Amino acid sequence: MTSTTRSAPAPEVWLPLPADEIDGLPEGLTYHFWDGGKDYPADPADCAYYVVPYMKGMEVAVRPLGAMSRVQVVQTLSAGTDHVEPGLAGLHAGVRVCNAKGVHEASTAELALALILASLRGFPGFMHGQDDEEWRSGFYPALADKSVLIVGYGSIGSAIEDRLAPFECARVARVARSARTTARGPVHTLDDLPALLPEADVVVLSTPLNPSTQGLVGAEFLAAMRDGALLVNVARGGVVDTKALLSELESGRLRAALDVTDPEPLPSGHPLWHAPNVLITPHVGGSTSAFLPRAKRLIAGQLTRFAAGQPLDNVVRTTG
Repeated sequence: MTSTTRSAPAPEVWLPLPADEIDGLPEGLTYHFWDGGKDYPADPADCAYYVVPYMKGMEVAVRPLGAMSRVQVVQTLSAGTDHVEPGLAGLHAGVRVCNAKGVHEASTAELALALILASLRGFPGFMHGQDDEEWRSGFYPALADKSVLIVGYGSIGSAIEDRLAPFECARVARVARSARTTARGPVHTLDDLPALLPEADVVVLSTPLNPSTQGLVGAEFLAAMRDGALLVNVARGGVVDTKALLSELESGRLRAALDVTDPEPLPSGHPLWHAPNVLITPHVGGSTSAFLPRAKRLIAGQLTRFAAGQPLDNVVRTTG
């Protein structure tokens, strides 16, 4: 009697990029390309490692999760994981959820600085002046000698401070979930915001969206900001109460530069489009030429560790 031993099937990986476009992918895995299309490339039940399509929205991100009964890892290509959270509750225990730390810091920090400088120096008015052939000279605020508060001092917040360093700011204060000390100075907690907000000329939001930050920037937060201060949001739209922000903008007391909004995309006719003292960019913090090479390196590195049974990077939570 002859016995045969069948080898286990190779773990299946869903990628939002064709596998042949990613250098360094390990052997021993089966790769399927899915970027959010109507048809799945394979049975979701067989997927072991799911790399979520980038910037395709929550509906696409969670669509296959309910059928992924054997998934071991959910990997986003964004700094946040809030867009996959609704689909995680139905997964079995032990699924690792990883974010894209290391992919977006440079691009998002660049945009944060661009928004600060463009808003302070009056670029939106200059652009309207160019359209109207008007020479709008005058004196405008500088970033030099300003006090900046970064709310959300993770890797992106730290990258923003890196880029603030040459601009001769009077002070940079930092806020995160947990207090700690860095080489640049102390990191405060959210409980310290009432004391810090009145001292800031520029408040930059780079915090993840979670239950503790949903609506964090509401009427009370905004009222604590000093007159004429600039709010910059490169985090998530839901961190800010849009109605409360509109009230402050329309009164002329505060200014804002927003890469993210609530709702998003901002619909035609929404009052935020034409509110005074606001600059809006369409959620392009991470959408630059720097994204793709960094995303590919992240995917290849993570899958190499996964195939070798090694600990993964950027694990932000484990279901259970």
